[in-house]
Amino acid sequence: MSETDTATTTPAAEPKPKDKVDWKTEVRGLAWLVLAVLGFWTFVAKPFYIPSESMMPTLIKGDRLVVSKYPYGWSYASSFWHVIPFVHGRLFGHMPERGDVVILTPTGESSDYIKRVIGLPGDTIEVRGGVVWLNGKPIPRVAEKPAMIPVDANVPCDRGFEAAHRTTGPDGKLYCELPVFRETLPSGRTYDTIDLGVDASPGDEYGPITVPADTVFVMGDNRDESADSRYPVEELGLGGPVPWENLGGRAEFITHSYDGTGEIWNPISWFTALRAHRTGINLHPARVAPPKP
Repeated sequence: MSETDTATTTPAAEPKPKDKVDWKTEVRGLAWLVLAVLGFWTFVAKPFYIPSESMMPTLIKGDRLVVSKYPYGWSYASSFWHVIPFVHGRLFGHMPERGDVVILTPTGESSDYIKRVIGLPGDTIEVRGGVVWLNGKPIPRVAEKPAMIPVDANVPCDRGFEAAHRTTGPDGKLYCELPVFRETLPSGRTYDTIDLGVDASPGDEYGPITVPADTVFVMGDNRDESADSRYPVEELGLGGPVPWENLGGRAEFITHSYDGTGEIWNPISWFTALRAHRTGINLHPARVAPPKP
């Protein structure tokens, strides 16, 4: 009698059910991430884009930089989205130092300006023939080698007062050749400015005025093409000294810069449009021995 083998059939394993996506958790995690980024931009630092020529030669259109939010304390202007109405005072507030490059939000506006602090509360400010006078004395300035800023899509150098300064360099490329004057404040902080020598520039004659308490007087480094504290609001200026509550932070350094030829759908252009030579530029004024009285 032979033994008959019996085949046993093992049932096929049922497919494991797919884990369901917990969308509630995902959305909550994303919301916390967004809040963390916005909180960082509000209280610590945020990126900033230069949209105009008003701070040349220090900053040119297309520069991206970092603005720290804490050096002057926090105010209504510190928030990333300017949705908070004007509120007097600052939390842990400090006045800037003359020479600081700051971002500010004009009262009632949502756009940011970037300018340099020239006068603090109690200072007397005057401009004579394009020379800034601080507390009855001219801020010393010395002519430097002209700035040779390459002409590109962001700096076409074909409008306004700059058009007359468009030139071809020894290398055959187009440049914006701008006259540079180095100013040195009484503290020894020094920085470059541009004075195009335009006789009819209305900002070349101003004041004198005394900067009121809790305000600062600001100017752009491109003195003939900057709407700043010298100009009335009707001319897109700041209408005089700016309340310190309007300061949103201090410019620290340039992270990178674009020449305006980049295209969002062409990743290669993100690299070819970079101005590599501008990466890492420190925006704190250099400090030298104070000018002799």
